[in-house]
Amino acid sequence: MTSVSSADPVTELLKRAKIIAVVGLSNNVLRPSHGVASYMQSRGYRIIPVNPRIELSLDEKAFASLREVPEKIDIVNIFRRPEFVEEIVDQAIELKVPAIWMQEGVIHEKAAEKARQAGIFVVMDRCILIEHRARFR
Repeated sequence: MTSVSSADPVTELLKRAKIIAVVGLSNNVLRPSHGVASYMQSRGYRIIPVNPRIELSLDEKAFASLREVPEKIDIVNIFRRPEFVEEIVDQAIELKVPAIWMQEGVIHEKAAEKARQAGIFVVMDRCILIEHRARFR
């Protein structure tokens, strides 16, 4: 029997989370952010688009920044280039978001360590869709 402490933390996060704020979510169906967020939405997660350039994506109102999101966020999923990550992490720390997920190719060690120091669970350079699919087929 597996104890709770040895359970996979990513599996536990994906089981527990309900609301995912996707920073950099596009309303263009051809963009990876849209496909990944659409998949997660189809699996029962509430998706909150965070992108100042759009008003709507996946039938959800978009917000210009994490600070504008009026509800509790379980995961901040980042689809932005690494140079934008630290500011996003700072906002997530302010909002006491429990988890930050940086998609494949999004790597920022300093921001990840800052988030961990603030008690935030961090996944970096991994695709949330691939990780979800591998665990919940």
